Amino acid sequence: MGGKYRITGDKYPRMRPPRRRARLIVVTVGCAAVIGVAGWGTLQLIDVFTGGGGKASAGGSKASCTARSSPAATASPAALPRPAQITVNVFNATTRSGLAKTTADELAKRGFRIGEVGNASKQYDKKVTGTGVLLGPASSLNTSLPVLATQLTTAERRTDAARTGATIDLIIGDGFKALTSPADATKALTTLTAPQPTASAKKGC
Repeated sequence: MGGKYRITGDKYPRMRPPRRRARLIVVTVGCAAVIGVAGWGTLQLIDVFTGGGGKASAGGSKASCTARSSPAATASPAALPRPAQITVNVFNATTRSGLAKTTADELAKRGFRIGEVGNASKQYDKKVTGTGVLLGPASSLNTSLPVLATQLTTAERRTDAARTGATIDLIIGDGFKALTSPADATKALTTLTAPQPTASAKKGC
């Protein structure tokens, strides 16, 4: 161009709009960042609701530790007396005669020691409607009473805090027909005295 509108210097005005490459780069990086944050948040939510699943964290590998139950360990039951260590008084609270004697003889065959045998006291005579009542001191609740109960599983168990000594009573009631069969009684006694399995924790770390 000539005249007074002559252009001087080494800089020329741009004749076209500036490129938008920088703007596109900024938008692309921003979108990638948003998508990354959203994906990370989704993984965190999945991890929370699924309990982690033992997956490795972003900062490095993470070993999975799980607790497992093992039935191998056993717990010894409370010390229970053997039938030969238990003295049983057998009383008949029914109108049927001879029940106390025959029941005491059967208990003796099964290894129990027999104490008194006869009719029940006025407190229980003709007042026991079930198969029987097992009565003993408070200390017998978790010792000798459960052992004797294996011989008459339907009997009611009672304790008397004022009672002394270790002897327990078997009071025969109106519903009594016979003691539990020897096979079932033996099975119940074995189950009662067998060690019970307990769950032990094993960590797979």
